[in-house]
Amino acid sequence: MAKKIINPFKNESESLQIGELTVENRLDRVSIYGSIDITRDKAGLTIARQLKEILDLTLAELERSELPEKIALVPAETVDNPFT
Repeated sequence: MAKKIINPFKNESESLQIGELTVENRLDRVSIYGSIDITRDKAGLTIARQLKEILDLTLAELERSELPEKIALVPAETVDNPFT
């Protein structure tokens, strides 16, 4: 199985899950929420490396961009569920 990763700030559609931790990509932010345990074993090391990779990609994108002091976050648009 291929490892899933996001491209920070590039689209509004990417999302991934590591345990109970969710990472969602947006054009103006990367949202990380939930809970995860990094255990002192090989599984914990794998999780820690995945989180580091996501944060490293996010940091690299921020560092190569011209950034304002602070942005105003635009709330996500709610749409009707097309499957109901």
